[in-house]
Amino acid sequence: MKNLVLVVSLFISFLSYSQGETDQQLAQYYYGNGEFDKALGYYEKIFGKDQNGFNFNRYYECLLKTNHQKEAEKLLKKQISSQPENIELVVLLAEFYEQTEENQKADKIYEDLIDDIKTNPMMVISVYDALKQKNKLDYALKALEKGRKVFKDSYPLNVQFGELYFLQNNYTKMVDEYLDLLQIQSNYLENVESILTKQIDFTKDISPEYDILKQKLLEKIQKHPDDIIYSELLTWLFIQKKNFKAAIVQAQALDKRIRGEGRMVYELGTICIENKEFEAGRNAFKYVMQYGPENMFFYEAEGSILNSRYQEVTTNRNYSAEEIANTIQEYKTALSKPGRKKFSIPLIIELSHIEAYYGNQVDSAIVQLEEALTFPSLTDMMRAEIKMELADILVLKGEIWDASLYYMQIDKDFKFEPIGHEAKFKNARIFYYDGEFDFAQSQLSILKESTTKLIANDAMDLSLLITENYGLDSNYEAMQFFANGDLLVEQHKFQEGFSLFDSITKKFAYHSLSDDILLKKAKAMESQGKWQESVPYLEELLKYYSEDILADDALFMLGDLYENHLNDIEKAAEYYKKILFDYKGSLHVVDARKRYRILRGDKLDVDDLE
Repeated sequence: MKNLVLVVSLFISFLSYSQGETDQQLAQYYYGNGEFDKALGYYEKIFGKDQNGFNFNRYYECLLKTNHQKEAEKLLKKQISSQPENIELVVLLAEFYEQTEENQKADKIYEDLIDDIKTNPMMVISVYDALKQKNKLDYALKALEKGRKVFKDSYPLNVQFGELYFLQNNYTKMVDEYLDLLQIQSNYLENVESILTKQIDFTKDISPEYDILKQKLLEKIQKHPDDIIYSELLTWLFIQKKNFKAAIVQAQALDKRIRGEGRMVYELGTICIENKEFEAGRNAFKYVMQYGPENMFFYEAEGSILNSRYQEVTTNRNYSAEEIANTIQEYKTALSKPGRKKFSIPLIIELSHIEAYYGNQVDSAIVQLEEALTFPSLTDMMRAEIKMELADILVLKGEIWDASLYYMQIDKDFKFEPIGHEAKFKNARIFYYDGEFDFAQSQLSILKESTTKLIANDAMDLSLLITENYGLDSNYEAMQFFANGDLLVEQHKFQEGFSLFDSITKKFAYHSLSDDILLKKAKAMESQGKWQESVPYLEELLKYYSEDILADDALFMLGDLYENHLNDIEKAAEYYKKILFDYKGSLHVVDARKRYRILRGDKLDVDDLE
């Protein structure tokens, strides 16, 4: 008998639970379809059992949508009685009276809310937030003014005032609030900077918020020359606007005032280099070096000046023979100084690269790197980095099997590290250049699983090239010609490489390598800094091979060319947009979307910046 009672009880509970689930589903269904009269009965029933916020909102909205104003008012007042501390419900009642054209009642509720601000500072924030969310900005301002009157400086409301003035487009008062806050509490600098990043669009040429803030900061600096917080914020402001020249001037003035020994200026110099403002960065580093070798940043600044030369040459590829000669001499002068030896490995690698690839001094670069390998106290990673550069230059010289030995050594010593993966990839290329396509493919298959994204993508690209073109119609010869031409281009023998590519086109008309040849020629032009001359090859690829696998690569390259070298933002955006709409499966989609949004002036969220 007891078991029977238990079974019946469980069955009744199950039926009750099932009915509740059904009511919720039906309510959701009718609400979603806009059939509020049908949803009303279900939400009334559901709310009677579970009076949570979601069920209340749906029940209340259904009453309004079906013109049951009196019932809605009664429900709302009852909910307020049970939750007297819920400011949002009180504001909702005022909004109800506004909707029913009982404005006097609504105004009284707003005024009473503000009058009730007495002892608890959090009450001010709650009332302000609730009013702001309903776009009652005038009343929100009154709430803040009452809070400031009651609590004075014991609970600063500058952030809230600043936000409200921003919403009202009153930028002068907005700026005043943030600057007043810094005068009270200077440790709020990062918070203020974070807020201003959201409220000022630094990408716009005309920005009243920016102009007002800059002018106010200059006035504050003149009025309070010993208060460095304003100078720090002004320097930050110039950086956000990418006015690095002005930022450096401001940072230098601040450095002298606080006797900072160049720390801030050095950090700003590195930011300039990251933004490819090479000359501005060098000016910052030169300032730091004025403190002399005893300064803790002296050698870092000297190395950074040289590194900026390296980055400028390898990034812009716009230089004269005289500039290369001067750059090489600057490196040699720095390396000749006493005490530089233990800091010299990065500089030696950079100097060797410039000598070999841009200064036509391959033998000098090789001797220099071989000598560096004999230095005492080298770490394994230092030794590997020297070998990598040495191997690359040996490929440039044509000694590919000597290069292969170094790549294999690095691969063996760092099998599970990014530098080891890079060495394995470069060694696979050696076999590809020599026509050993099967062995190259076996190595590339391993690398396609690499955790290093760039190496994995490069390995996949080369693997696809071999797979698609090796052995087709027994045209091993065409693939061998292409690999030989690829090596010649890698060795900067561009004319010879192009001639070999052209021989493929003539001998094997309409061969599947045709689009690869166009892409290779475009990249060869880019490697020489001939940005405009790269464009026709990419356009031809898109014209005749828009359905092939390299089309999205060509589009992304064109976008990058116009964005970073040919200064045509509109064209760049067009190419990125085409990837997003026409090549949705492309590996470039994520980067293309990010760049397109930046060029369009969108503000990026955290996910975009990763």
